[in-house]
Amino acid sequence: MSTTPSDQATACASSDLALMAAAFTGSRALLMVIGRDARVLVANPAVTRTTGWTSDELAARPFWETFVAPEDRARARADFSRAMATGLHFTVEGDWVDRCGGRRRVSMQVDVLLDADGRPCAESLVGVDVTDQRHEQAALRRRAETDALTGLANRTSALARLQEALSEGGPGAGVLFCDLDGFKAVNDRDGHHAGDLLLVEVARRLSAVVAPGELAGRYGGDEFIVISPGADHRRLDALAAAVRSAVERPVALLDPSAPAGPGDPRAVRVGVSTGTATGHPGDAPDEVVRSADRRMYQAKTARRSCRG
Repeated sequence: MSTTPSDQATACASSDLALMAAAFTGSRALLMVIGRDARVLVANPAVTRTTGWTSDELAARPFWETFVAPEDRARARADFSRAMATGLHFTVEGDWVDRCGGRRRVSMQVDVLLDADGRPCAESLVGVDVTDQRHEQAALRRRAETDALTGLANRTSALARLQEALSEGGPGAGVLFCDLDGFKAVNDRDGHHAGDLLLVEVARRLSAVVAPGELAGRYGGDEFIVISPGADHRRLDALAAAVRSAVERPVALLDPSAPAGPGDPRAVRVGVSTGTATGHPGDAPDEVVRSADRRMYQAKTARRSCRG
């Protein structure tokens, strides 16, 4: 029995529809259609698995009341209203919250569907879970911006923070430059491992005295820096006094990861020389740091002269 072209066309159409249905059901992408009332008309299994919400639950309320993170709901509502009014497509990224409170980061492509008269009637959304990628990117940024030994900001990220504060319209910034006194003697007597333990403890103490919004960083070697946006000389003087008080307390060079034994946890003392400078919007970050460094060197020289 032969088939007519009409029969063949019907078979192809049925096959295409079946393939599309299979792709919709089996896709790992988050696929849904949202009606004019902001309720989800249809969602694929990837959506229900990711959110924990059933299709009926997604259809019962505007979508921003189910899986959209609370801090993004106002934006989601505004984006939806604008798209339905203008017919414009857009991309957006935000957190989806499942019914147990877990979060996933989702990148979304949103297209507007039109009715027979060319008016917006629904949205189609294709989402991709990018949580793992964003976590990896954040970890890479942290490694690029962090001193590997102490965990403080490294020189590059400290200068970037200073540049931000000194940009046009910024608050300006104060800089506290710190250099340890007696660090080389500890290194020479007790070894580089002891020196590393000392630097880690100094970094911990430095972090404890900086205020919220200030940034402590390791500038290099035994040099540290604090960036204090908007700080004046009074704040910098108080910060320098707090740093000196914290750093000059005895440090027990005992490695907490080492096995217990008869070793003597040698207690050492080091001093710290500090210098300060303030920068205003438009100033060059390098010059502000050099100014603080020069004052630190002057203070260190004066201390040596007094001891001499």
